[in-house]
Amino acid sequence: MSQGPSTNAPRRDAYDVVVIGAGPAGLAAAATAAKAGLSVLLLDENAGPGGQVWRAITSTPLADRTQLGHDFWSGEDLVRALRESRAEVIHRATVWSLDKALEIGVSVGGGSAFVTARRVILATGALERPFPIPGWTLPGVMTAGAAQTLLKASGLVPDEPTVIAGQGPLLWLLSAQILRLGGRIDRILDTTERRNVVSALPHALAFATSPYFRKGLALMREVRAKVGVVSGVTGLAASGEGRLSSVTYKVGAREETLPASLLLLHQGVVPNVNLAMAAGVEHAWDDVQLAWLPVLGKDGATSVEGIAVAGDGAGIGGAEAAALRGRLAALAAVEALAPAALATLEPAAGVRAELARAERGRPFLDLLFRPARQFRIPADDTIVCRCEEVTARDIREAVAIGATGPNQLKAYRRTGMGPCQGRLCGLTVTELMAEARGKTPQQIGYYRLRAPVKPIALGELAALPKTKAETEAVVRG
Repeated sequence: MSQGPSTNAPRRDAYDVVVIGAGPAGLAAAATAAKAGLSVLLLDENAGPGGQVWRAITSTPLADRTQLGHDFWSGEDLVRALRESRAEVIHRATVWSLDKALEIGVSVGGGSAFVTARRVILATGALERPFPIPGWTLPGVMTAGAAQTLLKASGLVPDEPTVIAGQGPLLWLLSAQILRLGGRIDRILDTTERRNVVSALPHALAFATSPYFRKGLALMREVRAKVGVVSGVTGLAASGEGRLSSVTYKVGAREETLPASLLLLHQGVVPNVNLAMAAGVEHAWDDVQLAWLPVLGKDGATSVEGIAVAGDGAGIGGAEAAALRGRLAALAAVEALAPAALATLEPAAGVRAELARAERGRPFLDLLFRPARQFRIPADDTIVCRCEEVTARDIREAVAIGATGPNQLKAYRRTGMGPCQGRLCGLTVTELMAEARGKTPQQIGYYRLRAPVKPIALGELAALPKTKAETEAVVRG
């Protein structure tokens, strides 16, 4: 049986497998590896299992299962499998370091520790894509994901003038959930480019025979029956003195301003790559998902020996695909560390076949919901780096006087050096600098990430155990 979730420091210094992230991929990976008899540690930042897609699945106050939908509650089986395993689980654990020697730095309860692993599975999931529009830093403007967190964890929904803007499956799912709970949505502004339909058409048959089609169509019908939806939105801005008071949108030459106290923005999700990049995992720019993806081999293997990436951190595929990728990464770890135990587990070939079916409709969605240029590469006055309040003009001017990439830009403007460590601006900076220099995003690159990849107190670092040799290496005189 499981050793039970904990908020204490790891019980051991070394494990066979360390899994980072307790979303669909992490839950599946940890349960599978533990079932094979390996020593497994699962580390997760949240208070409970589930990641974003199944957030608060063990603690949500929403007892009516129809409000969050069947897909949300489907995560219960994986949570149960993890708890029935012998995996050690630590919540509220911030992983701030991972190196090529597979040593992991983790902060729990105000103290840090290092553990080592024979295999590491990164299941860090996805982040919402930056949506830099004029006024996006105003109080009253937030991401759809943040609103969904409040809904799932606390049952909170908007009860004031609310506009939802953007595109993608989550936009429709969140809208449906808000409406089911009696929340208020005044208007939905759909920024999906009409020409994207043409690009996606070659994949329409595969999409129509996938689960995405029926679920997506049902959600859109449910929402459109209750809320006015404006399609083909080409411009968007939030306004207000000190906080949001209105949202202005454009459809071609037509412009309209709506009163609003809350604006929820969403234009898809992208892999959360910071920890993998800091560990030295090779990444490449994907021009379909418009994001950095790890370069992967069989079953999530990366360029760093012993590190695998599973779930949406390997490329956006949805919860079902994420869980299957997690199982495959765990099976690969078992094959490397305890091959005899594979006889007790499901064959990898069958899991790969399930994964192919789960991903069947994904290319259609990737092309249909490819964000428009004007919502990825903003106008001069728009803030790009929220932490350091750097505008698009600042970045273009830095390029004009010699900044060649995101790392050089740090010296010019401190972009990516705030608390978020580039999570909210990194993609925008890469694309903006690529356009300004006439280069591809791959040629421009991304921030060079180093530990700590998440903020921790200096006191935690100072309190870490040090050998005599480590102390003498930095002491002079």
